[in-house]
Amino acid sequence: MADTLTDATEEAASPVPGYPMPRDAGCPFHPPATVRKLTAEEPISKVRIWDGSTPWFITRHADQRALLTDPRISIDETRPGFPHMTRGRAEVAKVTPKLITNTDAPEHTRLRRMVNSPFTVKRIEALRPAIQKITDDLIDAMLAGPKPADLVTALGLPVPTLVISELLGVPYADHEFFHHNSTVALSHDSSAEQAMRAGAALSEYLDGLIGKKLADPADDMLSQLAARIKAGEMTRAEAATMGVAVLIAGHETSASMIPLGTLVLLQNPDQLALLRDADDPKVVAAAVEELLRYLTIVHTGVRRIAAEDIEIGGQTIRAGDGIIFDLSAANWDAGMFPEPDRVDLGRAARQHQAFGYGPHQCLGQNLARVELQVVYSTLYRRIPTLRLAVPMDEIQFAFEGIAYSLRSLPVTW
Repeated sequence: MADTLTDATEEAASPVPGYPMPRDAGCPFHPPATVRKLTAEEPISKVRIWDGSTPWFITRHADQRALLTDPRISIDETRPGFPHMTRGRAEVAKVTPKLITNTDAPEHTRLRRMVNSPFTVKRIEALRPAIQKITDDLIDAMLAGPKPADLVTALGLPVPTLVISELLGVPYADHEFFHHNSTVALSHDSSAEQAMRAGAALSEYLDGLIGKKLADPADDMLSQLAARIKAGEMTRAEAATMGVAVLIAGHETSASMIPLGTLVLLQNPDQLALLRDADDPKVVAAAVEELLRYLTIVHTGVRRIAAEDIEIGGQTIRAGDGIIFDLSAANWDAGMFPEPDRVDLGRAARQHQAFGYGPHQCLGQNLARVELQVVYSTLYRRIPTLRLAVPMDEIQFAFEGIAYSLRSLPVTW
């Protein structure tokens, strides 16, 4: 009885915080204060999520790297106790075919091998001239249009959407359809029914495109998936679901990072000047890594479940326990990145975890890097007087998705 009372008293004194946590409106780029406090004082703790469960919460950079490469950690969303992001995601997971985002090795290895080739460094570097032309054309249109301009719609969304449409073999003319359904499928504000309906619409759309590629292949990723179907290496349902995953992930990161990174740089004009005046591609590449670290737009955590008992940091994570890795916490871990709240484009930030870590790290990270390098090295050079058209406190952030973003970014010059 005494032990029970003691435990209850301690629990009452140290309530489990809810997750995800709201950010301070005055510091929207900063991880929530509770997350930073846990990183410093209790890096292996617990949080409470939407369904009342209390998964483990891992914040330090080193601990995340150790666990995200541990084969005892599973990404299988059908395991009881998996800490789903939303009720909608939990429902969708029950009917989602196997793909790279919900399978462990060896199935994950097989599936990832089938989609890796378009995203290799060599293949992505070959796209750089096309990405440069897309960027220049969009900036030309923005300069020729009215002021102020919304950088989200003028550049942020079109660049990655045009690129991923070309790479996948998806008609750009359909971008409003797939962007809307992607947003609904991932939003925390969507009901389970809405999320499932949006996901089904995207799957049906991709399945129809794959059907066309089966009959008339082209030089694109969907045609490569169609060839895999013909060879009996994957099912059509797997190919369609893979197409949906790539389509969503292929434009979300850069679409958020382009306006967010610009806003950060406009608030740090000395750092903007360093990037604007840089002729060395290595300087530009380093700047992109620092902005990825600083912003860490995936703000709802990477989710896993323990397949076996794991001892770490004096704690025992039991088999069946859910685990959440807060990527922004790792990227703002002062033990890894001194003065993390300072934007330093000269910082060696390549070890950040904005794209996750381990076997399931983001498939499209090479593409996102090149897109950001091209846009950041072009926009500020071509429009050196770029500035906000409204006060900073009027900028609206959007936090309802997996990645946070801006609803709009009015700029002028």
